[in-house]
Amino acid sequence: MPVAQENILEVTLPPFVSREDARRLLAVKLFETGRLSAGEAARVAGLTKRGFLVVLAQFDVPVVNYPASELADELAW
Repeated sequence: MPVAQENILEVTLPPFVSREDARRLLAVKLFETGRLSAGEAARVAGLTKRGFLVVLAQFDVPVVNYPASELADELAW
C-alpha cells in the first residue's frame, strides 16, 4: 500500500497574523466545509481534538452539522 504524502503549503502571512492563527483558521474552514474530520482538522491546527472543539466554539462553528431532513428523522424517532 503506498504511503500518503503530505501536502505542503507555503504562504507569506502579514505580520499581524501568526502562523498558529493561520493554521487554526485553515483547519476550522476545512472542518466547516466537510473536507476534514474533527480529528484531522485538530492535527492541522496543531491541537488536541478537545482543544480544536474549543476553537470551533470560539468561531461559532457547530461540531455536528445535520441536514434538516436527517435531524427531523432523528427527533421523530
